[in-house]
Amino acid sequence: MKSSLKWINGVKFEATSGSGHSVIMDGAPEAGGENAGSRPMELILMGLSGCSTFDVVQVLKKSRADFDDVRVEVSAERAEETPAVFTKIHLEFIVTGKNLNEKLVRRAIKLSAEKYCSASIMLERGGVDITHSLTIVEAE
Repeated sequence: MKSSLKWINGVKFEATSGSGHSVIMDGAPEAGGENAGSRPMELILMGLSGCSTFDVVQVLKKSRADFDDVRVEVSAERAEETPAVFTKIHLEFIVTGKNLNEKLVRRAIKLSAEKYCSASIMLERGGVDITHSLTIVEAE
């Protein structure tokens, strides 16, 4: 796996993945940025939620669960001192479907957290406390 990064100006960068997709990163105005892109630490949270949700969707599909939507709201706390690493991350899964088995959905989340999601496991091994919650919404 590879990626590349190009400095644009100020504290703005364009990162390109090995698969050819690009994302703009930028800092807040108080840090010399123009707020023209996501912050690098935000991208870590977005990657974590994408990795986790990928796994959950795969498990639910294999289990033939009747779901329409999976969303994740992520909140995080960072250390006050530099480096301001993540200390806590919470992922709230909101899964919409018909007659969803809560136990099955919780199992999918647990499998992702403990076995499949490389990002989650890497962050936890680095000392980040990652927690999960679940809200099931009955589809109409």
